[in-house]
Amino acid sequence: MANTDTLASSTPVAEAAAPASRLANAIRALAMDAVQQANSGHPGAPMGMADMAVALWGQHLKHNPRNPAWFDRDRFVLSNGHGSMLLYALLHLTGYDLPIGELKNFRQLHSKTAGHPEHGITPGVETTTGPLGQGITNAVGMALAEKLLAAEFNRPNFPVVDHRTYVFLGDGCLMEGISHEAVALAGAWKLDKLIALYDDNGISIDGKVAPWFIDNTALRFVASGWQVLGPVDGQDAAAVATAIAEAKASTGKGKPTLIICKTAIGQGSPNRAGTAKAHGEPLGAEEIKLTREALGWDAAPFEIPEDVYAGWDAKAKGLAAEAEWDVLFAGYKAAHPQLAAELVRRMQGELPASFGETAARIASEAHDQAATVASRKASQLALEGLTAALPELLGGSADLTGSNLTNTSHTPALRFDAETGAVVLGAAPDRKAGAEDEKAAPVEEPPHGVIGRHINYGVREFGMAAIMNGIALHGGYIPYGGTFLTFSDYSRNAIRMAALMKQRIVHVFTHDSIGLGEDGPTHQSIEHAASLRLIPGLDVWRPADTAETAIAWAVALAQKNRPTALLLSRQNLPYAPKGEEALDNIANGAYVLSEPADVGLKQKARAVIIATGSEVQLALAAQKQLAAAKIAVRVVSMPSTTAFDRQSLAYKKAVLPANLPRIAVEMGVTDGWWKYGCAAVVGIDTYGESAPAPVLFKHFGFTPENVAATVRKVLSK
Repeated sequence: MANTDTLASSTPVAEAAAPASRLANAIRALAMDAVQQANSGHPGAPMGMADMAVALWGQHLKHNPRNPAWFDRDRFVLSNGHGSMLLYALLHLTGYDLPIGELKNFRQLHSKTAGHPEHGITPGVETTTGPLGQGITNAVGMALAEKLLAAEFNRPNFPVVDHRTYVFLGDGCLMEGISHEAVALAGAWKLDKLIALYDDNGISIDGKVAPWFIDNTALRFVASGWQVLGPVDGQDAAAVATAIAEAKASTGKGKPTLIICKTAIGQGSPNRAGTAKAHGEPLGAEEIKLTREALGWDAAPFEIPEDVYAGWDAKAKGLAAEAEWDVLFAGYKAAHPQLAAELVRRMQGELPASFGETAARIASEAHDQAATVASRKASQLALEGLTAALPELLGGSADLTGSNLTNTSHTPALRFDAETGAVVLGAAPDRKAGAEDEKAAPVEEPPHGVIGRHINYGVREFGMAAIMNGIALHGGYIPYGGTFLTFSDYSRNAIRMAALMKQRIVHVFTHDSIGLGEDGPTHQSIEHAASLRLIPGLDVWRPADTAETAIAWAVALAQKNRPTALLLSRQNLPYAPKGEEALDNIANGAYVLSEPADVGLKQKARAVIIATGSEVQLALAAQKQLAAAKIAVRVVSMPSTTAFDRQSLAYKKAVLPANLPRIAVEMGVTDGWWKYGCAAVVGIDTYGESAPAPVLFKHFGFTPENVAATVRKVLSK
């Protein structure tokens, strides 16, 4: 057994006055004290993983507490986020801007120490974790982003992208199905700079997991192409540090690493260690007193001795690491100025200066061509120009590429060398589509071509969504991925997390209605559009034609702090003629598409038909029928209720006048439309049927005749 009180002489921990066990006990004490003071929380996991944290954060983790956003830092993810006090203790002890007062305010209103770690709230928190399994999946996305950026930007003697992704995870993460998706993809992508440390304590909320968690975890990871180390004694910091060193040494061999660490939940507690009682409740004053005595920890609550602060302090080392990288990057910038500028732009999340012109051109071309195509095809047409102009667009599909149409001529498939695990570099794409911007300096290509930018995720919707979150959190790429809209249910929690974290991610959901036809109700989306619109911070677009689709893409990409869901049709949609003013107003989420005068009726509108997506054509046809009967109506296209809801009151009133009755039309549940003061909604509050789409439209009343009849009925009242 290795000595638990010392690490290798080259480490900061060894040089400190405090031994490793004392550094670990500081974490245990802070976890006990914070949970006890809040009378809420999970002390057991931080107490059990404290020595693992000493091994990683004390010896191996490359980070700078004075600059948490330093680009080339290692990423650390606490996947079992209920153990948040482990991370908060580490951030405080190592020198991040997280004072002891914030730890005292654990789980309190407006503190930086929420019950689960939250990205954007606490400095040093890389991702919001809590829903188990998503942290490890985010970490896979981060590791993939690092690997792709390295392949794209590193040059001989200039490894400016060179960091690892570490993740702590527990039994709960491994039981969640999403972890299977993530682990398999990490192995397929040969992410050998991803290192996961498994807190194998055998305990969950219901007690010992043995009766319901019988997986052979080691063999499962081996089967997915991982290197597995251990089990090691997770309470032996030196043993864990040695295993991490071995994992790091295997970089370049094409295998991510799992280190199995055998631990005791609530380690140090005389009566709670190794039991479910240590998991999700305070230890209690008496047990904390006994634990302090057992650990030999005599400091008062929330008091950290100076020798412990000195042992943990990572500020000087972090500043030195970043300064060393700054020198490297300065040399890189001198040798490859265009590449350096491009890398900085992309890591800052800024779009190219020419983006506005590019987006306007794509929308204008769609308007001029007025093509009749499915909106999924309209999306691909827009992407053709966007992926040419934006090398940071990283696409994919959950085994539905031919249906989602997420690939373009500028996004070859992402592939990895079977022997080395290196990114296979393909031929350079045709950059002519972006050549109109003469001011933009050309971007150097990698010497052997460019990386693939379209990912085959396989049938893994949830994994794809959470991996895209990790890619976006890492920086350097804007991820988008496709599946059928009805399968957004599988992705929903990761979509919610993207909205919570304010990440720019685009979900391409096709086959958006009963227009899917013969596949029937299992694949026909009824409640999904309304359900997605309920997620705060998520933009939802259901465009009616090529121009609306192009503008939906432009708005989605221009928003740095908001994810987007595009809901797209399988069936062809005619182009809806519109003037320049209407074209300019599409980005507002809703606009006046057609007035009575546009169908030859010189009268003021008596009603407004609001429609979205494929149903806009029904509204326009109904408007013509009503005009023939001298009934004047306005047609409003509302591709995005979420974008429209953000507009000024004046704009909303201009589009939807207060004195006109409103009738909404959408092939989905009706509930969400009543908030617009509608007098009637033509919708569907049942599941669909299996039949050809035209038959279904007639059966469920999605015809111009029924829409017109509904307007007449409203006006008759």
